[in-house]
Amino acid sequence: MLHLCFKLIIIMSKGTVKFFNDSKGYGFVTEEETNKEYFVHVSGLIDEVKEGDEVEFELQEGRKGLNAVNVKKA
Repeated sequence: MLHLCFKLIIIMSKGTVKFFNDSKGYGFVTEEETNKEYFVHVSGLIDEVKEGDEVEFELQEGRKGLNAVNVKKA
């Protein structure tokens, strides 16, 4: 019998809120290390954010690529 064991490792990334539209409920976060931008939806926020806020977040596969989730102020 073969048993497979997988471990899920979640790495918190750091970055800055580049843009966030409160009325539409989405924006973008720029990752500190790679300078890549990731989409963030209001449902992925832990804290309220605004443009320029330093944040920590996780990445999760979405319909159109990686999204920032569990976004909180750093």
